[in-house]
Amino acid sequence: MTEGRSTGIPKILKEMRANGSLAPLFETDDDRLAFVIRLPRHPLAIDKASSTAQVTEEVERLLCALNGEMSRQELINALGMTHREHFRNAYLKPAVDAGVIEMTLPDKPTSSLQRYRLTAHGQRWLDKQFGDAR
Repeated sequence: MTEGRSTGIPKILKEMRANGSLAPLFETDDDRLAFVIRLPRHPLAIDKASSTAQVTEEVERLLCALNGEMSRQELINALGMTHREHFRNAYLKPAVDAGVIEMTLPDKPTSSLQRYRLTAHGQRWLDKQFGDAR
């Protein structure tokens, strides 16, 4: 349906996928003659001040320790921590919620094969904070 309406829509969808945005919602009338696209706000499309506020010292430490794809235990070890629950609540969950890291198996959050990796936003945040010094 959208292909016949405009070539801009495939470009928008491609860019949204590339930047990690949530999928748009398409709504049509019963006859499918008209449609509305609801573009969700990117979870990280926020101003500079609140972006900085979302990345706590703990999340920053986690981002700096993350190397490629790592398991929860590998991250705990890299940070020199022992308390799993504190790690999850103060480091891992806030980083995932802020969109700076992501699960490799988002549909299976408790899988023993679960790994975590930087998102494009996480990499941009690190580059902005540390540049080439990292």
